Amino acid sequence: MKSGADSRRWFAAAGAAVLGLDLVTKQIAERVLLQIPPVQVLGSWLQFRLVYNQGAAFGLHLGAWSRWIFIVIAIVAVVMLFRLSRSSAPADRIRHLACGLVAGGAAGNLVDRLRSTHGVVDFIDIGVGTARWPTFNIADMGVTIGAIVLAISLWAEDARARAEAAP
Repeated sequence: MKSGADSRRWFAAAGAAVLGLDLVTKQIAERVLLQIPPVQVLGSWLQFRLVYNQGAAFGLHLGAWSRWIFIVIAIVAVVMLFRLSRSSAPADRIRHLACGLVAGGAAGNLVDRLRSTHGVVDFIDIGVGTARWPTFNIADMGVTIGAIVLAISLWAEDARARAEAAP
């Protein structure tokens, strides 16, 4: 990478990619799936089914104020991830990428909460028979993958610091 600014573009690129793909796929899902039954892609294992989630992950709901609580949490998360990316070493592309994935996903679900009281648009349904994973979307995938990569990045940094500090 040429400079720290070039390296930090990974944050913006990942965040914009997740946000853009999330918004487009949700728009398609609402337009198409609202009028039809679930679409089986790989049998019952993978289906597209429109669901509005007013809660958080796995349908966590905090009562009448859920929407506003999750809006505030999403805004705080995006700001914190931006700051974490800015404070990370310029050459740590993995950290910038991970922060961008999580921030983009949080922003995607934030847009849903701001634009409608219906909740977050979820449409990817996986499982076998009645054993189903909670329905999710591209933003959720960005958050999950980014969080895993970020955890690995932080763990590796901690392991390096301990190795350097050892006699």
